[in-house]
Amino acid sequence: MEASFSLPKDRIRILLLEGIHESAAQHLAAQGYRQVTRVKTALEGEALTEALKGVHMVGIRSRTQLTAPVIEAADRLMAIGCFCIGTNQVDLNAARMAGIPVFNAPFSNTRSVAELVMGEIVMLLRRIPSRSEQCHAGGWDKSAVNAWEVRGKTLGIVGYGSIGSQLSVLAEAFGLRVIYYDTMDKLPHGNATPVATLQDLLGQSDIVSLHVPQTDETRNMIGEAEIRAMKPNSILLNNARGR
Repeated sequence: MEASFSLPKDRIRILLLEGIHESAAQHLAAQGYRQVTRVKTALEGEALTEALKGVHMVGIRSRTQLTAPVIEAADRLMAIGCFCIGTNQVDLNAARMAGIPVFNAPFSNTRSVAELVMGEIVMLLRRIPSRSEQCHAGGWDKSAVNAWEVRGKTLGIVGYGSIGSQLSVLAEAFGLRVIYYDTMDKLPHGNATPVATLQDLLGQSDIVSLHVPQTDETRNMIGEAEIRAMKPNSILLNNARGR
């Protein structure tokens, strides 16, 4: 008789939180996983602990916090899937001690974030938010004072990983000069140029965009001293977990 080292797929219970797309459940069902539950929101506290009872696999995004107590209370959990870039919302040490592997999606939404940043850069340099507010209040100011084209400005990217490097490519296509700072050596894309320190980047950039993970090293990395080191009238964007 052939030995079996796993439950049959149709007996494995999977919980997908935070509105993970229905296509994920459909894909799992096509692979033979029949017990898939989707929840539109994040869960916390007792609700999360209760929902994980009897669950073998859980899929989350960035809001659900799988802390050590939550992981320890999960009686059958054998895998955690983070449908996002980071894993800081999971106590990785607790998962390791429980023998539970944690997976993430390091390239998910990277292009979406890069495009979002470019949209924000254009809107902020052209002062669209304040002009829109004025227009909705009945005003109409055609002046271009303090509104600037993107072309020729310098973009400083802090963190040249999957998102930062994609932003670099898009920014050059817009005519921006790109510099970047990272604690690790990273191969530049296009004409992007690395700088030696964060202070170097802040002093040269018209726009500073943060793309760093949330770690002890990145916590509070931008404070009063860093903001004072930036150029007058420059723009600071944070679309990252760390800051």
